[in-house]
Amino acid sequence: MDFEIPEEIRHKLDELDDFIEREIKPLEEQDDNIRFFDHRREWARTDFDGGGRPRQDWEELLGEMRRRADAAGHLRFGLPKELGGQDGSNLAMAVIREHLAAKGLGLHNDLQNESSIVGNFPTVIMLHRFGSEAQKRELLEGTLNGTVKIGFGLTEPDHGSDATFLETTAQRDGDEWVIDGGKRFNSGLHSATHDFVFARTSGEPGRAEGITCFIVPTHTAGFEVEHLWWTFNMPSDAAEVKLQNVRVPADAILGEEGRGLAPANTFTHENRIRQAASGVGAAQFCISESVEYAKQRRVFGKPLWLNQAIQFPLAELQTECEMVRNLVYKTAWHLDRNHHMDVTDKVSMCNYRGNRLVCEAADQAIQVHGGIGYTRHKPFEHIYRHHRRYRITEGSEEIQIRRVAGILFGREAKR
Repeated sequence: MDFEIPEEIRHKLDELDDFIEREIKPLEEQDDNIRFFDHRREWARTDFDGGGRPRQDWEELLGEMRRRADAAGHLRFGLPKELGGQDGSNLAMAVIREHLAAKGLGLHNDLQNESSIVGNFPTVIMLHRFGSEAQKRELLEGTLNGTVKIGFGLTEPDHGSDATFLETTAQRDGDEWVIDGGKRFNSGLHSATHDFVFARTSGEPGRAEGITCFIVPTHTAGFEVEHLWWTFNMPSDAAEVKLQNVRVPADAILGEEGRGLAPANTFTHENRIRQAASGVGAAQFCISESVEYAKQRRVFGKPLWLNQAIQFPLAELQTECEMVRNLVYKTAWHLDRNHHMDVTDKVSMCNYRGNRLVCEAADQAIQVHGGIGYTRHKPFEHIYRHHRRYRITEGSEEIQIRRVAGILFGREAKR
């Protein structure tokens, strides 16, 4: 067995570090853009009078970062070459995501917006794998350059983790489908041009078969964004959506009719392993910052780190970080060689342990830093508030553990 990070991935990390120093750090520091990352970050990013949505100047800065990263050949790294990417492997993406998150807050990798110099494009992957040729021509390039923005509408007011019990329905009416229902925490709808709407088209509640994914333009009659939910970490892009007599053509279906959870699973598997890697990186940042602070801080006439009450929690977190890191790398390596459902339990293990780890590390960093750690002048509260949501979204940690148990006891295999 070889545990060395492949040379080409290490070379890519060096390229990214150089690009950040040359292109991204200067952009972050000009025109007081640092306001989006220092103690003012939540207020600088959020249009509180405009429903809690991201401010336009914040989104414009992210857009400029992505344009520079795309021009430098980094943004599409993980995408297939036919989409302008470099066929970056899941292992490479995991290593890169961890590396970038370990640098702390910055324009190079702002996970609150799933925005990074090395992009994560689950909706692009869904379109590429399941979209018709017409859908690809219409949407793919626009999704990459920002002229097309696609939301993801699976969760409903009365159904979250129990997604197979969707109450949103779609009925065939000649050459059209008529969608009725509602969505909650529909991501990206503060600016989306289209939405992936999942609706039951056949079958019984609780069955995976019979759920269909529709591509719905957000300007369609009957598609209404009622409000954005204000969340633990602002700004918000999570919308409450009302769907009333929404008509779309038959060719609006993504993939096969009745098999909409196949692209949904593609979306979640792509996200879960990369979230786990980011969690490891952010946890390592919190641990490393705490160690440095404990070395410098003197209490009762001696360095803070000499106290076992400081040493032991950080040593345990470092141990957990090393274990989860290796599990993430191993799982990503397997994802590059197998169908994603073959290692679905390992993806779930990575996701829930990685998300839990970073929350524990951020909390401990606050404790080690004391009063200053509790302020917004340190990044730990932001890291905690951001990553805490991942213990719920993309499948709660209970759902992840349920998936592991299902494989362990043969339930998922029988399905």
